[in-house]
Amino acid sequence: MAHIQSIGAGLFSDLSVCLDNTEISTARANPTKTNLEACFAADVPSDGVLGTASGEFVSIKNVREFPSMGTPPNVVNVPVYGQRTSQQIQGQADAPSIEIQVNYIPLEWAAGTLLGNAVTGDSSYVFRFTLLNSEPASLVANSMSKENTSYYWIGKIEALQVSPQLTDANTATITITVQSDFYGAFTGT
Repeated sequence: MAHIQSIGAGLFSDLSVCLDNTEISTARANPTKTNLEACFAADVPSDGVLGTASGEFVSIKNVREFPSMGTPPNVVNVPVYGQRTSQQIQGQADAPSIEIQVNYIPLEWAAGTLLGNAVTGDSSYVFRFTLLNSEPASLVANSMSKENTSYYWIGKIEALQVSPQLTDANTATITITVQSDFYGAFTGT
């Protein structure tokens, strides 16, 4: 499929996490488009238990807000004596952390579940953010039937902080650290 070619809201955007250790190792060693897409070749079965398919992944559902995605700027402001404004020079960009706000459903993040274990574990995962203006039939890489743009990175789910709400849906903030470059923008073929 092609990249998005029109203006629109990313209502159907998706953040998915690859849980297949073999595919993660391959993508970490050689982060090509093919190896990154192989991490997202099969949805985790509906029972929430990893099967034997290669490239199993799970989507993080009920997202309220996505932050900006992509490589951060590598610009540093440097104060100069005698000038009113700082100068900007090229510097080293810090690896960002990504915070995503979700409508919190405790069952999806409970201890012993795939996402719950990802929060409490020490493992790194391959993440895929896909920008979608319309709902695809499938989120499997190379099977999306709609225009899309995907970014990949290796990272770790560091924290899950729950915010009880008295007048709205309970929410949680998921903090993901980025441990690689961002790869993309790619689209399925």
